Order: sequence, then C-alpha cells, then structure tokens
Amino acid sequence: MLADDINHDLTTRTGFRFHVRRALPQDEPKVAEFFKHVTAEDIRFRFLSGMKEVSHERLAAMTRSDDRQVSNFLAFAPNDTLLAVAMLASDDGLERGEVALSIREDYKRLGISWELLSHIANYARRHGFKSIESIESRENHAAIELEREMGFKVMSYPDDPNVVLLRQEFSGSVQQ
Repeated sequence: MLADDINHDLTTRTGFRFHVRRALPQDEPKVAEFFKHVTAEDIRFRFLSGMKEVSHERLAAMTRSDDRQVSNFLAFAPNDTLLAVAMLASDDGLERGEVALSIREDYKRLGISWELLSHIANYARRHGFKSIESIESRENHAAIELEREMGFKVMSYPDDPNVVLLRQEFSGSVQQ
C-alpha cells in the first residue's frame, strides 16, 4: 500500500491533539516501550492470544515500511509519547483490509481510538478498499461498541465462537 498520506495531525472530539505517521524500522524500540504501557488484557485482545509480552518478530512486523500490503500507523502526543499503534493489512487485491490497534492505558477515553480508526478507514477508502474488517474477542466490549458506532456490522466468525468479525463497507465519497 502507498504510505504517502498516512501523516496527519488529528484532533479528537475531546479536543486532544495528536500526530499520526507511518511506522519505520527504527521505531521498534519505541513500540517495545509502548507495549509496557498497554494492559495485559488489551495485549490479549490485540493479538487474540495469552502472550505476556510482544516478541521482537511482532515488533519488527509492526514497524515494517516495505510491505505493499501492510501499513503501520503510529500516533504520538505533542510531547512525543507514543499513544497508539495500528495496522491495516490488505488482501492480495488491495480491496479488503484488516485493521488492528492498541492504545496506552493512560491515554484511553480521550477519543484517540475513534479518531485513529476513522483516519485509517479514510486512508483505506482513498486507496480503493471496498471494506475493512476487525476480528475482536467477544469479551472486548469497548472495541466492539466503538466499531458498531462507526458503522461496522457485527458478524459471527467462522469456526471460532470466541471472536466476532466486524466489517465496514465503503461506498460514496471519501471523508477528508
């Protein structure tokens, strides 16, 4: 995927301002430090596993910038604190994407997840995606509710009753 329009300054409904940019390989130490400020439950929800810490291999994947099918986003506070990490991975045809994001525990409830997910949805729309999806644990009520409020449809996930698939279909004009 093209990464030419990932970089943006965003403002939440609460008035909190932050900057989003593409992740780079040299950001791996920042992302490793970031995950020290994410709850164990949120790590479980993000990776749908019981792992205790994020491996070097996963950190490297989250900071790659050379994969045409994956865009990695980093959100920074004005003081340069890494607030959130997100990924948009596409199918071979670059028409359907899967999104996943994590946010620091001490920056929740400021509207960052909403604004970042909206930014990623608009990015996907501008790049010709027909839909984006998220796979969520049924226990992750906050993420499911946020995505439902943003127009994602909830569906059963084949062969796994513990997760749900949320999908947002795109049609019409692109939001800027």
